[in-house]
Amino acid sequence: MPILFGVVLLDLIGFGIVIPILPFLSPQLGASKMDIALIIVAYAAGAGLCGGFWGRLSDRIGRKKVIMICLAGAALGYVMLGLASELWMVYAARAFAGLMAGNFGVASAMVADLTRPDQRARGMGMIGAAWGLGIMLGPFVGGLLAGSSGDFTLPCIAAGGMSALAIVAAAVFLPESVSAERRAANREQQRTHGSGSALGLLKDTGNRLLALQYVLHNSVASGFTYLVPLWTGDLLGWGAREVGLLFGAQGAIMVVLQAGLLGPLVRLLGEWRLLRVMISMFLGGVVVALFASGPVSMAAAVFIAMSGGTLCMPLLNTITSQRTPQALRGQMLGTTSAAASWGRVCGPLMGGVGLALFGYTGAWIACALVLCAYLSWAWCAGPKAAA
Repeated sequence: MPILFGVVLLDLIGFGIVIPILPFLSPQLGASKMDIALIIVAYAAGAGLCGGFWGRLSDRIGRKKVIMICLAGAALGYVMLGLASELWMVYAARAFAGLMAGNFGVASAMVADLTRPDQRARGMGMIGAAWGLGIMLGPFVGGLLAGSSGDFTLPCIAAGGMSALAIVAAAVFLPESVSAERRAANREQQRTHGSGSALGLLKDTGNRLLALQYVLHNSVASGFTYLVPLWTGDLLGWGAREVGLLFGAQGAIMVVLQAGLLGPLVRLLGEWRLLRVMISMFLGGVVVALFASGPVSMAAAVFIAMSGGTLCMPLLNTITSQRTPQALRGQMLGTTSAAASWGRVCGPLMGGVGLALFGYTGAWIACALVLCAYLSWAWCAGPKAAA
């Protein structure tokens, strides 16, 4: 687990580096605010198309090999972005990076391989903590490397270097979590019964509505992440440096919540009760954003919303892994990772359309309505699923 945490952290620092710079890089090449949303969508669509494939492949050939392949794709994607001189090149770089973005689902499957059911939420929280620490350190580094001159090539090259370093760490230190016998059994099962469609898998395991929540959650999370740099830029005049510092502070909070508090909170409340609390907190932060007008209230909205949202994904992954046979674990978590990616397609589009038609008020209301549906599912499905 510590080795997996380190590999995922290195990768996510690279991912985090580009978060605060992308909304400012693209306009230099002639992009509108809708273009920024579509660039985010290009990445998410690629991940949505291939997430199930990477998870299924990891069942067949092992988690470690797939993680290394995806890291190599990420490194190349960052270099392509850093060298982009026209807008279509930004689209192409992010779409390619999305196609190679299978690591989070495969890493989650590896966590499920390595942990007992009663320790699984804590293990998923460690992966979430790597995400939070990457979101803390990456934007901070990205903002500093971009500087006041707006040089975006160096941050992108640095992001590629972080992924390359993660490849080395995985190759040298990361063990395989799926035994050769299990991989052979998985290959035989896929040859005999076929890998099946994602929809068939979700139907057979009874996880269709559960997978939908990945879409809803990530629609709001990605819409929120898309809107915040634009929102703070328009209302406060912030640039890449300030946005990077804001996301960096939030990343520190995410690390504390996921690495230090998730396990005790699950033992105290259980997965389903804690999930309801966190969705409610996410919704509360969006409501604060709806009425915020100054730096203090706007920062509070970000901290409340993202602190609530950060624990939802490891909780959903824990619930999913507990409801999935071991032989299908990689494919299932790859499928839910793909569902999360389709949420990241919907979120920026929802935010961009709401912003274009109704301003920030309309965009925040749209996020709140989706979270209300998400929370309603958690209240209705939770007790039955837990039983």
